[in-house]
Amino acid sequence: MSTATEIRLASRPEGVPTHDNFEIVDTEVPAPGANQILVRNLIMSVDPAMRGRMKDVKSYAPPFGVGEVMSGGAVGEVVTSNVDDVKPGDHVLHQAGWRTHAVLDAGRYVKVDGAAAPLSTYLGVLGMPGLTAYSGLLESAEFKPGDTVFVSGAAGAVGSLVGQIAKLKGAKRVIGSAGSAEKVRHLIDDLGFDAAFNYKDGPVVEQLHKAAPEGIDVYFDNVGGEHLEAAIDAITVHGRIAICGMISTYNATEPTPAPRNLAQVIAKRLTIRGLLVIDHWHLQQQFVSEVAPLVSSGEIKYSETFVDGIRNAPEAFLGLLSGANTGKMLVRIAD
Repeated sequence: MSTATEIRLASRPEGVPTHDNFEIVDTEVPAPGANQILVRNLIMSVDPAMRGRMKDVKSYAPPFGVGEVMSGGAVGEVVTSNVDDVKPGDHVLHQAGWRTHAVLDAGRYVKVDGAAAPLSTYLGVLGMPGLTAYSGLLESAEFKPGDTVFVSGAAGAVGSLVGQIAKLKGAKRVIGSAGSAEKVRHLIDDLGFDAAFNYKDGPVVEQLHKAAPEGIDVYFDNVGGEHLEAAIDAITVHGRIAICGMISTYNATEPTPAPRNLAQVIAKRLTIRGLLVIDHWHLQQQFVSEVAPLVSSGEIKYSETFVDGIRNAPEAFLGLLSGANTGKMLVRIAD
């Protein structure tokens, strides 16, 4: 193949992103230089955090540049290698998604084994989302057996694993929120949550108190806003909150108000801790060694939502922001 395709950031969105914020460009397949490899991407990830990188603001990751190719997790097949320990046909995990072909410097990728696990899992349950769930629950939220755990965005790639790990490690009760009746059914019937509710059915605080009449001990936050306020209301003294994401606020054009009940943080002596997976790489080997066998045995279940074709990557991303996925949202670029 002599033509490559890239997705570039055409403009910075105001509010909810649209297709106009993306540019699809066909270009020549790049050639690797010394100590580089050329990779044909097979699967790429879209993640909520990418929305923040579309803004021109200083954060833990640099913003995408207007007119430049976007980036994110991907798994690909090595086409050409000028690196001694990598050969054509090897599969690698890297951060140069949003394109069909990528040239990578030596060491800017990790080899993965498609025979040991499906390649897609290295972007989901065994990848960054999985480690986020594992480290966020166990380190950031300081989970203890007997805790009652509430997870928002519970049908997503991170939330679905948080709930399952909590159950396997002895949670008293696990509650999830999601955005459809089908996702609520999935959480209870397929993933083993004790209770779940559709946040669109009524005030979150009322539904949470009904699902957890004795309160919650841990809240794993992927949503923010009304969910965070409800969790503060329902949480017990010395409760712990891990803030992983606040997807409900990502498209806001004005500053969003804080929860109106923050004074309860004092009375309840709460611990609220922000969570970035980059602080927890020391747990990566422990995570894989513990979780991979549970995935293989079926004790931990995972879901994937695929969108086909690199040209549909913007559609996959917009769908992710609107809750169109169950589990990990992925783009299948090539077979």
